[in-house]
Amino acid sequence: MADLVDSIESMRQLTVVWRAMALDRDPDADVRDLPGLAVRWADSRFPFWNCVTPTEVGADAGVLEERLAQAAEVMRAKERPGFLWIFEDLLEDEARAALPVAAERVGLAYAFPGVGMAGDLLPLPEPAHPDLTFVRVRTDEHLRAYADLNSLAYGFPLADGRAGLLGSTLWKEHVYAYLGMRDGVPVTCAGTVEAEGNLFVVLVATHPAWERRGYGEAVTRKALYEGGRATGLTRATLHATAAGAPVYPRIGFRPNSPVHFYGLKD
Repeated sequence: MADLVDSIESMRQLTVVWRAMALDRDPDADVRDLPGLAVRWADSRFPFWNCVTPTEVGADAGVLEERLAQAAEVMRAKERPGFLWIFEDLLEDEARAALPVAAERVGLAYAFPGVGMAGDLLPLPEPAHPDLTFVRVRTDEHLRAYADLNSLAYGFPLADGRAGLLGSTLWKEHVYAYLGMRDGVPVTCAGTVEAEGNLFVVLVATHPAWERRGYGEAVTRKALYEGGRATGLTRATLHATAAGAPVYPRIGFRPNSPVHFYGLKD
């Protein structure tokens, strides 16, 4: 039961944080809560800010297929591409088994895997890394560097990443976002933001030329440390890609629901 509670929390954290992120990009963003389906769609060039996710717990195969069809319809009505997030642990066993075929049937293509994580891990010791100094994101120059690191890490055009962050007051004032600087050059980044009594870790990235040096872990610890110090919160949540998943248990996170990302077929 504890694992299911954590998985429900993981889905809920997505809907809370992504609502703020979508509205940050467009005050008229589509942030509807439909029966069994949350839409958090900024129609941004940065595809991570365009999101749909089922919200029911214990959905069977029939309900799942209905939600997939609804999600695909929402996605087709948008100008920009984005992702459907499926939290596996919220599905009944039959629905989990049916997911790949049901998604194919409604015109969705599997994009990549992820996993929800959470932990009662704060406060953390103040972090340090011998190669890095940390700078809080406060200016558009910082935001550009933060966006570019994410674009390079996830394979997006630089202009798309910049469209997701440049000009954001939310990121400069309310996200505890940090750049890790090596010899004055940004090489890694991470942010945390308060969400319903938790700190949520968002948009962790390291320049591909500087991976496997502990930079991502160090800057994530910095964002958690500063966010925890400012808010007094003790619990943190995140959604990890397959590449990032091995890092976070070293900080104190525990995996909960696998997450499956889908886009529309070309």
